[in-house]
Amino acid sequence: MAERMVGKQAPRFEMEAVLASKEFGKVSLEENMKNDKWTVLFFYPMDFTFVCPTEITAMSDRYDEFEDLDAEVIGVSTDTIHTHLAWINTDRKENGLGQLKYPLAADTNHEVSREYGVLIEEEGVALRGLFIINPEGELQYQTVFHNNIGRDVDETLRVLQALQTGGLCPANWKPGQKTL
Repeated sequence: MAERMVGKQAPRFEMEAVLASKEFGKVSLEENMKNDKWTVLFFYPMDFTFVCPTEITAMSDRYDEFEDLDAEVIGVSTDTIHTHLAWINTDRKENGLGQLKYPLAADTNHEVSREYGVLIEEEGVALRGLFIINPEGELQYQTVFHNNIGRDVDETLRVLQALQTGGLCPANWKPGQKTL
């Protein structure tokens, strides 16, 4: 049986990544915490697939909204930084990503995917996991999807805003509405 993660300190990580500048660098939860940022960490199965670019580019297209909410977005797969860069350098019209506004991290040793409970061990790829972590490092939200289903950026933003209210948000709550 899987152990509950929500409400606990999120597993710490540091991974190599392709940064928004297309340079190689590192991303870490500690860095986001040090900068008093929320972290939207999402896992996807692999580069050069079909559902993944729709999610990754949708998140990038809406990145400014995450930034306005003091959140950093990090995409993660078990591919290498070199594969990530090749995909970023491929035009969107050719099933590529084009320029992204946030980093894609490489969990090549599968450690982070495993710690977050999304690794499909026998395939060496991650499920579509989404984790929202507050600036204190506490995991506030998690959801895991089957790899055939893309995530909804509107819902991710709504949940982030709901968490940031610090209040009780009823079903179908929308930003700007009263909390309980």
